Amino acid sequence: METLANCPICNSSAFTPFIECTDYTVSKDKFAIVQCSSCGFKLTNPRPAEEEAGKYYQSEDYISHSNTSKGLVNNMYQRARKFTLKRKLKLVTKVSSKQQGNLLDLGCGTGEFLNTCKEAGWKVQGIEPSPGAREFGAKQYGLQVHEINNWQPFADNSFDIVTAWHVLEHVYQIEETIRQVKRILSPTGTFIVALPNCSSADAAFYKQYWAAYDVPRHIWHFTPKDVKALFEKQGFALKEVLPMPLDAYYICMLSEKYKTGSINYGRAAVHGWASNRQAHANGSTYSSQIYILKPVK
Repeated sequence: METLANCPICNSSAFTPFIECTDYTVSKDKFAIVQCSSCGFKLTNPRPAEEEAGKYYQSEDYISHSNTSKGLVNNMYQRARKFTLKRKLKLVTKVSSKQQGNLLDLGCGTGEFLNTCKEAGWKVQGIEPSPGAREFGAKQYGLQVHEINNWQPFADNSFDIVTAWHVLEHVYQIEETIRQVKRILSPTGTFIVALPNCSSADAAFYKQYWAAYDVPRHIWHFTPKDVKALFEKQGFALKEVLPMPLDAYYICMLSEKYKTGSINYGRAAVHGWASNRQAHANGSTYSSQIYILKPVK
């Protein structure tokens, strides 16, 4: 285990306890989430060392690495993902104003999104830490997928779009990653980032059982304010925040399971609907959100 000494947003070294959560997916161990005393950013601290993090992903339940459809919840996730893949491609086309171009997906998992873009004519590459997921993407879809923290293959200003779908909350070298994305994006390029939002109504309701805390795989826990501050620090401008309303239902199903030991689908649906309703009223507090960012070159 390692303890982070400074907040990546404001560099403060003062933290206060926030909440303790259980790793329900793999180890069943408890992990502490602390809050920066200066800016309020939340992080898992202490956390596994980066070289040890891989063992916390070794589960068939971790769907982005295994691509499993086993079980009702995973089956529902797969069905929802097929729907959202087309919406993600539509968003890429909209924010880039292009039908084709160069796209890099960070944490591409088993490659379904990259393959969707590839079939639409985009030139695609990925970055993925899991060897099994990289191998699956290469064999199944013929994708070019690189290891994590290897930015050498990417030239300056070479991508029109970089995406990170629920990835940055996992990334240890987060500041360096954002700097590298800024380097490789064209001056008119766009960084599309999807993240869980720990200021959502479902996070407030489920507290330590909220599935999107997902310790220790999630080492950062963002609010919209945190995203804006972190990216402005690294030379990006936040242009738009978009909702991901389907995520609330999936997160509430898992949270029900963690809280009670079984899934009450009706109750999960009610809490997912209530979270989305409150977020719609507030404007930017959905369970998960998409951030559209532009480099300030």
